[in-house]
Amino acid sequence: MAPVGDQKPGSGFFASFASTISSFGSAMSKSVNGMLGYEGLEVINPEGGTDDAEVEAQKGRWKQEDRDSFWKMMQNYIGADVTSVVTLPVLIFEPMTMLQKMAELMEYSHLLDLADECEDPHMRLVYAAAWFISLYYAIQRTWKPFNPILGETYEMVNHCGITFIAEQVSHHPPMSAAHAENEHFVYDITSKLKTKFLGNSVDIYPVGRTRLTLKKSGVVLDLVPPPSKANNIIFGRTWVDSPGDMILTNLTTGDKVVLYFQPCGWFGAGRFEVDGYVYNAEEEPKYLMSGKWNEFMSYQPCDSEGEPTPGSELKEVWRAAEAPKNDKFQYTYFAHKLNSFDTAPKKLLPSDSRLRPDRVALEQGDLSKAGSEKSRLEERQRAEKKTREAKKEQYKPKWFDLTNEIGSTPWGDLEVYKYNGEYEKRRAEVDNSDSIEEETETNSTEFNPWQYHDIPSSSSSSHA
Repeated sequence: MAPVGDQKPGSGFFASFASTISSFGSAMSKSVNGMLGYEGLEVINPEGGTDDAEVEAQKGRWKQEDRDSFWKMMQNYIGADVTSVVTLPVLIFEPMTMLQKMAELMEYSHLLDLADECEDPHMRLVYAAAWFISLYYAIQRTWKPFNPILGETYEMVNHCGITFIAEQVSHHPPMSAAHAENEHFVYDITSKLKTKFLGNSVDIYPVGRTRLTLKKSGVVLDLVPPPSKANNIIFGRTWVDSPGDMILTNLTTGDKVVLYFQPCGWFGAGRFEVDGYVYNAEEEPKYLMSGKWNEFMSYQPCDSEGEPTPGSELKEVWRAAEAPKNDKFQYTYFAHKLNSFDTAPKKLLPSDSRLRPDRVALEQGDLSKAGSEKSRLEERQRAEKKTREAKKEQYKPKWFDLTNEIGSTPWGDLEVYKYNGEYEKRRAEVDNSDSIEEETETNSTEFNPWQYHDIPSSSSSSHA
């Protein structure tokens, strides 16, 4: 028998480069020297090229004057969590919010339908693990999504029978909660990102609590994803890596999946590669899984030593959908739908991310307007906070309730929010309504996540 602890990435079936990579170190890295004010900043080339660090450092999307201004501000935050303490320029943003990014996981939800219908409890985990890995295709994008405004929401329908609702439930610390459901599964998450700014890179820790329930079997799954690292955020071409273990546990039976995300090595060796096993409750491997988190995942039955079962074949379980060529933000066709009103329900909430004026302006390519609108929203949010403190009131989300439960993660604890069912009631009332009230275009609705309506919305700020 080969227990979980004895199964090493690259052992058994996997002819991985892991040992070779570790002997050479990580991806080619150099320090920026000879550039006044930037000495010691690390530039990491995932392709392991031999360009001088100063040459690689000049690549990327920053203009020199923007980069210099940003670094002058950010050098004071090295080692700090910068999730919400600094105001970032829109030139590094994509026209999507974190709430929409949470919904992007639903693109391959057919895998959960297959998991729910599957009688093999271990194959069920193969489908579920592949579904969670599918999100990493989106994580490789190097643009930053907008931080949601407190009270902001995102709704999605018209995809695989799913009803999806997400809400920004806290501003400090920034926390989001989401609920998705169809006839096969229920998905709930409380998310609180934690970061560590390292100069030319930032570590991203997914502090969160995920629960996935498959309705037919009733099993409940828990996910612990690996951390991520965004490299070359000021100098060089930005790229993302997610080295570490992803652990998916069946809380009902004790079965689990342990998948190792290889770190990017010299000349790109091991980049994107994932391998690991599905184990039963006795820690015996049942299926091996391998692939690339930005492209595909495959599986194969294995014996107790982790070797492929004689006569079995390696089969593909997931492959990333074809994406539009030369898309500026590397969106799939589904990602574009997240900004479309085709996936919006009737009588969309005015707090929906689609309606954010800064997001819309960026989508239209107007960076100047996007920056000013972003500043206006942030200033209004600060004004609301002051009003709330003056009135000694606490913010209460609409669609999720704060519980007494504390979720534990490798990177810290978090308060857990629970879907309260009120959104389902609202949707039923709207969908069952026979009246046609004020047939206005949804996309002309003004963005309104605000708690107080007597604060001037025209407030502006010099922050960008």
